[in-house]
Amino acid sequence: MNRTQLKRSSILRMALSGSEMMDRDESRQTFVFRAVRIAVVVALYWFISITMVFLNNHLLDNKDLDAPLFVTFYQCVVTVALCWLMQLLSKMCPRLINFPSVRFDVKLSREVLPLSIVFIGMITFNNLCLKHLGVAFYTIGRSLSTVFNVLLSYIILKQTTSFRALACCGIILGGFWLGVDQEGITGSLSWTGIFFGVLASACVSLNAIYTKKVMPALDGNIWKLSYYNNINACVLFLPLILVFGELGQLIKFSRLTDISFWGMMTLGGVFGFAIGYVTGLQIKYTSPLTHNVSGTAKACAQTVIAVVYNSSTKTLLWWTSNMMVLGGSSAYTWVKSLEMKKSPNTVLQDSAKEKLLSGDKENQVL
Repeated sequence: MNRTQLKRSSILRMALSGSEMMDRDESRQTFVFRAVRIAVVVALYWFISITMVFLNNHLLDNKDLDAPLFVTFYQCVVTVALCWLMQLLSKMCPRLINFPSVRFDVKLSREVLPLSIVFIGMITFNNLCLKHLGVAFYTIGRSLSTVFNVLLSYIILKQTTSFRALACCGIILGGFWLGVDQEGITGSLSWTGIFFGVLASACVSLNAIYTKKVMPALDGNIWKLSYYNNINACVLFLPLILVFGELGQLIKFSRLTDISFWGMMTLGGVFGFAIGYVTGLQIKYTSPLTHNVSGTAKACAQTVIAVVYNSSTKTLLWWTSNMMVLGGSSAYTWVKSLEMKKSPNTVLQDSAKEKLLSGDKENQVL
């Protein structure tokens, strides 16, 4: 082999090794970029969700204004206004913002109406649960949505559930009753809050089932669903506000012209709208399973923050009840994901259902 051939072979080796190093560097950069993006999205989801819960608790715990229906109504108004704003911005900056063009259709509004009634019950009972139980016990009070999902899916959709999934529901129920018992021992239990929490959990499951039926009429677009749901809710809330006497509460309210009060109310509506967006982002850049795990971890962190913030002292059994609820919910999600992998024919249907459940729990509910 002459010198020319040796030089060519060495140059070829250098070129090949250089290309391999470049591929490795690019893969590392891609991995780092993806990891950072996922971390940012999850952190944003945690921040918006936890902040929204504390903000809603602050608004609902107002001693001078006992009007939870009006607070919820105003947040629906803000959501509709933001939908209009996003449509406008999407037309002006289509490259930066992608939002579907939605025009109000009376026929579609009627089709969505049964779901909107359930939606009103869901967000109203949830806010009442948060008002009476507080943030610390909120996770326990609203923990039965998975159990109701299994029960109502069997009653309405005739869908059976595996023994392992039922065992997970049993853990959740055990954690719920233990939590109620421990909260009762401390003397801070509100049976009214528990009642509203159970109703909210049932409405979350019903909302998922009715959403599944309505989505085809809305081209499967979750933003169209949010638009029509909140418009219907704004109309339906008005007679409820009058019937429950909240109009009189508003007239007597001394801070009705206070800009800071309306600023907090509007901020609550903005966060309620934003949670739907960041939930979609988290599912997009991770997976529905990871989203549920993230939501469970977020609920745990939320409970800890509330206990520390209120300088509360909780027993070991109280914390055990929270771990049972969160652990049972995570185990249920894991079991369902395994069953979906084993049943290819039902993967699409169950996956869509899990996404809807996740979205419904987050959309103005957390």
